[in-house]
Amino acid sequence: MNDSYPMKVKAQPSIKILLADDDKDDRFLFDLALKKLSVVPDLKSVPDGERLLTYLSANSETLPDILFLDLNMPRKNGSECLVEIKRQEKLKHIPVIIYSTSIPPSIADILHENGAHYYLQKCDYPGLVICLQKIFDKLAVNPDQPSRDNFMIN
Repeated sequence: MNDSYPMKVKAQPSIKILLADDDKDDRFLFDLALKKLSVVPDLKSVPDGERLLTYLSANSETLPDILFLDLNMPRKNGSECLVEIKRQEKLKHIPVIIYSTSIPPSIADILHENGAHYYLQKCDYPGLVICLQKIFDKLAVNPDQPSRDNFMIN
């Protein structure tokens, strides 16, 4: 190798992430956790379901690679947003990760049937970093929706 030429380092592409969550503290924690991962995040966030759908419509040329969706939001809840997203041809390919407090198995079944990829229960900062990395690793290997048995990330 000739030392007179600088080595070219390939820049890692960023992953466009959209977080829909009405809790400001949860959005802040999520942003901090993303910065600890092996991905280069490009995070955008919205505080409710109506703004989520407006954002997706207004940014149809630069859609997110992954959507993290809280269920309990004002104006339009996450479950309603999930159904609307998966009905739209241009949006249905986006992996949707439910990011919310505890949900009963019957609700998890419905969310999976409606097209959600994974369910990530809100947790402490160290746990969030670990679980987010698991999600990105799984999606890198297989971007398709997994079976219901693999729906919960912990």
